[in-house]
Amino acid sequence: MLVGCATSSQTLTGRPRPALTSAEVRVYTQAPQSFEEIAVLSASRKSVTSAGGERAIEKMIDAMKSEAAALGANGVLLEDLSDSDSLGLGTGVGTQTYTHNASIDVGVGGFLGVVRKSVRARAILVAARPD
Repeated sequence: MLVGCATSSQTLTGRPRPALTSAEVRVYTQAPQSFEEIAVLSASRKSVTSAGGERAIEKMIDAMKSEAAALGANGVLLEDLSDSDSLGLGTGVGTQTYTHNASIDVGVGGFLGVVRKSVRARAILVAARPD
């Protein structure tokens, strides 16, 4: 389950080009040999638990691909993927009953954590290699 808090930003650092489709944008985890930086992109999203976190990151990367494509970048260079706990809430309840020869203890507890997922990347233009 996701909380409805998602933010993104972009800082133009180079010259935008004519727009592409997001299908033309490749995701890089290591810098290609030669590229030109067009913008710095960042996105974050809060999710109720870390379960489904991969899906949240995938959605943020897809959004970054769309942003990069709109700037004419054909690549997104991922630089930082992180999690941080922004809020935790715990509660518990218990009861104890005594009989003439025993004691019965029952307890129930729960915890809910909100995790902030963040992605930082660069929108880049990678020149096509001559064949």
